Amino acid sequence: MKNIELASCKQTKQQQQSVSIYWDYQNVPKVKLANYLLRFASLQGDAVVNRKAYSNWCGANKTKTRLENQKFDCINVPRSFKNAVDIKLCIDCSNDSSDIIILVTGDCYGQILLDELQGKGKKVIFFAQQGSVSKELIKSADKFYFVEELLSLVSNNTSIQTDGVLSYINYDDAVDCLIEAIKTAVNKGKHTTYRIIASLMSHSQDFPNYQGVSSIRKQDGTKFTRFKKFVAAVEKEGKIKLQNEEMLLV
Repeated sequence: MKNIELASCKQTKQQQQSVSIYWDYQNVPKVKLANYLLRFASLQGDAVVNRKAYSNWCGANKTKTRLENQKFDCINVPRSFKNAVDIKLCIDCSNDSSDIIILVTGDCYGQILLDELQGKGKKVIFFAQQGSVSKELIKSADKFYFVEELLSLVSNNTSIQTDGVLSYINYDDAVDCLIEAIKTAVNKGKHTTYRIIASLMSHSQDFPNYQGVSSIRKQDGTKFTRFKKFVAAVEKEGKIKLQNEEMLLV
């Protein structure tokens, strides 16, 4: 029995993997991809630890704000020389310690970076626009998709899931959504009851990461069975408090 338990613990530990997204936004300037990328990433591992989008962000304040609202780190790269974005992305990505790397970029420097990451034992998932990538890169990546496929990949969860259930959101991301939803409700003069906050998170366009998910995944890989239990966990951490069935920020 002890050997079985040890084997089970070892398997669970092996399954817990971190994910990072590196997005060459200059070559793939589609802000609507952000939500789908995050949902795709959440299906690949246990925690999305890095979300980086690279471009010359001067004069792109609206787009930059939309990405930052979804917790992307927008890395500004001035157009001081050719392929500046590619080089900066490669340098940052090469030093990433995540188990799984999701690259959204053009073909430039793609194969070099892919070879380096795979040489370090990392799993590399590559997204590129149709007509801008070599056949060699498509064959070399652990998984390769065109960005045009991303919506259908996320919508058709059975094609990319590993646990056979509907899509979920990681605990830390769900906490961010909860806090922002409470702030939004307060600013609009609404109550912050379970029903109102849950509805706001599920249906408001302000929380695209939460829309369409069926459960919240805990840090140990299990899921909350009820929204109230998730809220109770957040309260236990001291990030919110409950008073007369309403959620308050601390």
